[in-house]
Amino acid sequence: MKRPLISVLIGVYNAERYLSEAIESVLGQRYRPLELIVVDDGSDDGSGEVARRYGDALTYVRQENAGNGAARNHAVRLARGELYAFLDADDRFVPGKLELQYAALAASPQLDMVFGHVREFVSPELTPAQRAGIRPPAPQPLPWPAPNLMLIRRESFERVGPFAEEVRVGVTVDWYARATEAGLRGAMLPEVVLERRLHLANNGLRERDSRQQYLHVLKAALDRRRARAAQDVSEAARAAGGEPRP
Repeated sequence: MKRPLISVLIGVYNAERYLSEAIESVLGQRYRPLELIVVDDGSDDGSGEVARRYGDALTYVRQENAGNGAARNHAVRLARGELYAFLDADDRFVPGKLELQYAALAASPQLDMVFGHVREFVSPELTPAQRAGIRPPAPQPLPWPAPNLMLIRRESFERVGPFAEEVRVGVTVDWYARATEAGLRGAMLPEVVLERRLHLANNGLRERDSRQQYLHVLKAALDRRRARAAQDVSEAARAAGGEPRP
């Protein structure tokens, strides 16, 4: 039986030091057929040169700096696969990640997406003083329902819609909240599928001035929930032949 194409989508901004590891972790996956798309979000370091060295092994495009959400959405527009996987440019897939998650989706057609556990590590180039400036990695792998750990069906992703582009942080929180609201069915595998790098330029540190946008993301999710509850009450009242109280 012919297996579906998986599109792995990487957005990168100034991750020259780490991008090659991310790319190698994708190209080293056993699963085929596979396509890899790297969208450079206006990097001013050598990220573009790193990606271009891989030639036809991936698709590389560059855009003006617009944030991680916009870079991911650009990659989605280029993707041809029936399944999507996302990866941050400073993290890496574990061997067998895609094979494992595809098997879970194939065995359960009712599932929309599959997640797994994340193992954190401190980037080895950091000095002891630099290591002291970041939080220590979690002592054990953790379940993490975030887009960069998932394998998702294309049509399921389209039910949720694109990533938010108006915020620089909270992009994944916003998308997963909307996926939950849309009723997508997910599974959490017990295996580690992603290694998350802790370093001095993690997105939460780089965008520290935008952290208040987390409140915007959470408020938007709450507003959608309230609006949906009000609509449910109104529809129930109409079905009963009455009018909802104000």
